[in-house]
Amino acid sequence: MSRSLFGTDGVRGRANSEPMTAETAMRIGMAAGQLFNRGGHRHRVVIGKDTRLSGYMIEQALTAGFLSVGIDVLLLGPIPTPAVGFLTRAMRADIGVMVSASHNPYEDNGIKLFGPDGFKLSDAVEAEIETLVRGSAVGLAAPAAIGRAKRLDDAEGRYIEAVKASVGRTLDLTGLKIVVDCANGAAYKVTPTVLWELGAEVIPLAVAPDGFNINAGCGSTHPGLVQEHVVAHGADIGIALDGDADRVVLVCEHGRLIDGDQLMATIADSWRTSGQLIGDGVVATVMSNLGLERYLGDRQLKLVRTQVGDRYVLERMRADGYNLGGEQSGHIIMTDHATTGDGLMAALHALAAMRRKGQRASDAFHAFEPVPQLLKNVRVGDASSALAAASVAKAIAAAEARLGKAGRILVRKSGTEPLIRVMAEGDDSDLVRTVVDQIIEAIPQHAA
Repeated sequence: MSRSLFGTDGVRGRANSEPMTAETAMRIGMAAGQLFNRGGHRHRVVIGKDTRLSGYMIEQALTAGFLSVGIDVLLLGPIPTPAVGFLTRAMRADIGVMVSASHNPYEDNGIKLFGPDGFKLSDAVEAEIETLVRGSAVGLAAPAAIGRAKRLDDAEGRYIEAVKASVGRTLDLTGLKIVVDCANGAAYKVTPTVLWELGAEVIPLAVAPDGFNINAGCGSTHPGLVQEHVVAHGADIGIALDGDADRVVLVCEHGRLIDGDQLMATIADSWRTSGQLIGDGVVATVMSNLGLERYLGDRQLKLVRTQVGDRYVLERMRADGYNLGGEQSGHIIMTDHATTGDGLMAALHALAAMRRKGQRASDAFHAFEPVPQLLKNVRVGDASSALAAASVAKAIAAAEARLGKAGRILVRKSGTEPLIRVMAEGDDSDLVRTVVDQIIEAIPQHAA
């Protein structure tokens, strides 16, 4: 088992290798079941998954673990991550589980845990579960108290109705031709269904999962497929989700990409007009474009920045009372309607904003001109020591001085790989490129 079981978004790894083995999954089920077995009522867990081959193994191992400590299991089958958060709360479950590695290839898998409020577990609760997983004191249920497992046949329908209700009953997509790329993932059924029920002509892509093709050359991390088909079919807009459908990117009628920053700008402006926006601003990460910050500022709205990761965005939203936030990559979080990023829901709210404006996608979602931004990665042996070097600090300071108030610098270590990420943005694209290269030149001699 790995030294640290939980990462920034649950447990993740290569299928059939630690920590993503059947044995560890079963122990996670036992540990989480014991921790959330509180009170005298009959306890239940909902378990969803995406379409990876290893999902069958992990799902069944988790089920065995939960049943062994007296927790009833409701199996949702392939369904988006946000649906698990929604159903955990809606069905008064004690815990929810999503088996998915999000945008990763099929060889990987992961386990995301939700509390009874439908939100992902805190670091402290995950630490408690990890302690139980690594110990041997999990109490098994008596024979008569072993849990029962069954399929929840209407899981998709419940989620579909909740997503449609989030935009009200007046959204009519009649007359829109929409290309939707479901990444051969968890939303391959529900997303085309919702769009069709709302009146759109739907051209579905990547809706034939086979256990191996999730995110393979498709979805939000490979938007070329949907861009090509939007142009080829003369569609009004394209939608691309990732494997567990918690993130989305759009494509305008000309095939140009619309990222999370433009979506947040458009939805924020629409919500402010309708009185729905709470907190007079949007929460985003340090990676969001300076153009978004300026756009919001011109409208007397704030951009509150957090470190990279949708969980940090959500934490700040909940702490300070904002109801809209997200990431440039397409995690859009709307806490009035969902407990985590929801790609389908975000797409519907974006489409609703487009309808209100009466514009084509290319105009409706071009809220601001992005400031030139450049990100480069440097592979290092020890990112922490490299970043601590005096010469690196000097290069960063020099770059910040050159950019001044017309740009910004972000240098950080990756949370998943031995990389240092160097990002700069500013009004002068040549200067941005120069300062990034100068910082990178200061890193290699300290990277061993």
